[in-house]
Amino acid sequence: MTTKSQQLQIRVTPHQKATLKRLAAAASQDVSSYVLSRALPAARIRFGGILRSLATESDQRFALADLNDLLTGLAPVEFHQAVAHPDLVGLSPFAANYVAAMVEQAAWDKGVASPSWVDAVPPLESPHFAAPLKSLRLHLLRASPVPFKRRNLFVDSAPGARV
Repeated sequence: MTTKSQQLQIRVTPHQKATLKRLAAAASQDVSSYVLSRALPAARIRFGGILRSLATESDQRFALADLNDLLTGLAPVEFHQAVAHPDLVGLSPFAANYVAAMVEQAAWDKGVASPSWVDAVPPLESPHFAAPLKSLRLHLLRASPVPFKRRNLFVDSAPGARV
């Protein structure tokens, strides 16, 4: 956990302050922790951490597996809170497309609308196949979920599946 070293002051009415204190006490938290947990839900923080890993790690398989686990485990309301405002700066076109495809597929699986930012990620210029064997390309072309195909990514399974 990161050490807190900064302060943020907000102005509230006496009634709002009393309400925040009551809600924090009911959640067995101090007011600061309660407000932070609502403003920056754990899933949003975890999503941001995964994106930072994708931007800095040379082997992205573990970060993509973490992203799969996160997206699969989120309820629809948590999903939108977690993925609404990602920081894609520093991601390669491949990583940005993979994240966008996974988020789009997860939204479809949960029966909710995709966040608008997924449409702003331009698809890869050339196809990327998950397996290097040319004999598997036909299978990957057929098996890839639509959000991946639209981004020129050809994979064997959608988010939520484990190989």
